[in-house]
Amino acid sequence: MKEKNILLVEDNPDDVKLTVHAFKKCGIINPLTIVHDGMAALDYLFATGAHAGRDPSDLPTVILLDLKLPKIDGLEVLRRLRADSRTRRLPVVILTSSKEDQDIIASYDLGANSYVRKPVDFDQFLDAVHQLGLYWLLLNESPPRPGSTP
Repeated sequence: MKEKNILLVEDNPDDVKLTVHAFKKCGIINPLTIVHDGMAALDYLFATGAHAGRDPSDLPTVILLDLKLPKIDGLEVLRRLRADSRTRRLPVVILTSSKEDQDIIASYDLGANSYVRKPVDFDQFLDAVHQLGLYWLLLNESPPRPGSTP
């Protein structure tokens, strides 16, 4: 069985450290790829730019996507993922500090699978990461990858 990889798209170094620490504390040992802007996320997922040598069929099990990103924002990343047959069904969890109704609505309109506000309190964040890991890595049944045999 293939390892369940996680792609974290987060530009804030403190939030990256906090997320990595929370994963370790919760016992989530899945491989974690971290990119720091929307362009890098798209390059990684479509194996272009700095990630041109990567196998484009090796996609993450779940993407944790911040909205406020440099170069290309999270909503545009989501729009491009949903527009491509290779990434259309990838689970995308918006993990952001935004409480704006328009961000929540736009995320779901563009096909986000979940919208989670980053709690300010570390214990609450730890619980949120634990729940995300439990659901997306253990309980959720992902659709077959494009090109895979049914």
